[in-house]
Amino acid sequence: MTNKIAVLGSGAVGDTLANGFVKHGYSVMRGSRDPNKLKWSGEKGTFEQAAAWGEVVVIAVKGTAAEPLVKSIASQLAGKVVIDTNNPIGDVPPTNGVLNYFTGPNDSLMERLQKAVPTAKFVKAFNSVGNALMVNPNTSAMPTMFICGNDAGAKDTAREILTKFGWETCDCGSVEAARPIEALCQLWCIPGFVRNDWAHAFKMVYPV
Repeated sequence: MTNKIAVLGSGAVGDTLANGFVKHGYSVMRGSRDPNKLKWSGEKGTFEQAAAWGEVVVIAVKGTAAEPLVKSIASQLAGKVVIDTNNPIGDVPPTNGVLNYFTGPNDSLMERLQKAVPTAKFVKAFNSVGNALMVNPNTSAMPTMFICGNDAGAKDTAREILTKFGWETCDCGSVEAARPIEALCQLWCIPGFVRNDWAHAFKMVYPV
């Protein structure tokens, strides 16, 4: 079992996931450009230090910062499972509740990250729900997390984590599937921007 999880990023998603990993018995090291700003009582260090320490690395930073970050720590990510939680949200406001992305319809942020570090085993996860529901959400039915990536073993690792965190997993295939999976964030956010409804998650259902 993977035990050492590095969580890179000092925002709410990083906080939530790091605490979730601790809750479920993982060892966690937080990473930040400035470790002193992390409100974290456990191990912490720079991005480079945390990525080198972790067996699995979780990237939870602003979308515009993700590609420069993975390029700067490429050697520390080589050969490792890297869970990409990020979305390519641009720096302009939403349009009628729809987030503006800096990627196009035939591109995704995770594809860019995978190209930047070809030897890393990227898996898309945790990008289609708010941080309040990421860990063991109290919902009317078990929600579905849509994942993708090129490495089957890495997706097995992500699935193991997601199961502990109270999610069922829908494997959507290779890295190109990050295009529609990242778009789920746009869909998820519309009720929030339009009706201030941020307490929801997606669920895959099948005929009975």
